[in-house]
Amino acid sequence: MRTMLKGKIHHARVTEVNLDYEGSITIDGLLMEAADILPYEMVQVLDLNNGARFETYAIKGVHGSGEICINGAAARLASVGDRVIILSYKVVGDEEAKYCQPKLVYVDERNAIIKEEAFPF
Repeated sequence: MRTMLKGKIHHARVTEVNLDYEGSITIDGLLMEAADILPYEMVQVLDLNNGARFETYAIKGVHGSGEICINGAAARLASVGDRVIILSYKVVGDEEAKYCQPKLVYVDERNAIIKEEAFPF
């Protein structure tokens, strides 16, 4: 079995941090759909501003809102305006791994989609 990249939201901007929320990352529902991320799916978040890397689960935000909100304890690892990469993975057998095509979503400074592609291995 291999863990392969399934979806990626590249260079999203953090729009809010909420320490008092239970946990997770709230992601614009449109971005989640484009990157094939489901509500409550585990994601890895990489903060390009401070180097923090953490795992949490995704919560669907308002469709088309551009929101990226870091919630709970992870809110201490990011600041509003930070650029982040949000990754999701899937575990597949060796043969399927050869044909995985992650969904890559590129966004602008307001988290609007500027490009989508499936990257063939």
